[in-house]
Amino acid sequence: MGRAGFDIVRSTHNRGGVDDFLPFEATMRAARAAGLSVGDYIDEVMNGTPGATQSTIDALRARGVFAAGPKTVLEIGPGSGRYLEKTLKECSPGRYEIYETAAPWADYLVDTFSVVAQPTAGCSLASTPDRSVDLVQAHKVFNTLTFLHASRYFFEMARVIRPGGRIVFDVMTETCLDPATMRVWATKGGAGHDSYPTAMPRRACVDLFTTLGCHLEASFLAPLGVASTEVLVFSKGS
Repeated sequence: MGRAGFDIVRSTHNRGGVDDFLPFEATMRAARAAGLSVGDYIDEVMNGTPGATQSTIDALRARGVFAAGPKTVLEIGPGSGRYLEKTLKECSPGRYEIYETAAPWADYLVDTFSVVAQPTAGCSLASTPDRSVDLVQAHKVFNTLTFLHASRYFFEMARVIRPGGRIVFDVMTETCLDPATMRVWATKGGAGHDSYPTAMPRRACVDLFTTLGCHLEASFLAPLGVASTEVLVFSKGS
């Protein structure tokens, strides 16, 4: 780990989440040493998929997610902020809320991007009022959570989104888990951590959001580790 620029440390200010496998100080130091932004460092060096974050943002732009110019954006688990930073380049929201369990990363995002860090319990968006957000998103989050944990967030996302707003997130659906891919995960995916990677039935997601007044507008695959995850885009009806 030391040769790669990482230290194994115990954080006294961390409430779990991304800082458990993406330590703040070590990651920042390694990105600087590589001459890369934090997001590009994670894509290129840690994940081995250069441009992965931008490709997802490009796909969302092509599907009109940013076209209406969302005024309020909420992101669950932004971690290093690699999707947050690129989202801000696509639109200029007057308010950008984050729910991030890793305090060092949350503080960094507040200081760097002037976002609003909300108190984070881990499965609730309690500090955000009903129907108050134009775009709710979560990237590379729900494939690390248990089924019930992710499901509770789904109800909250549908609660806070405004009519006409969009909900964007990725999950590891059966579309991503053909037998060959399952073998790759089992043999080359590494030890993982806790529930990672977690599968989520696609039909369960679509049916749930349909009952919550949200229509599936689009979906596409995005890189994740040794395979892929499926990005789902929902719009909230009036």
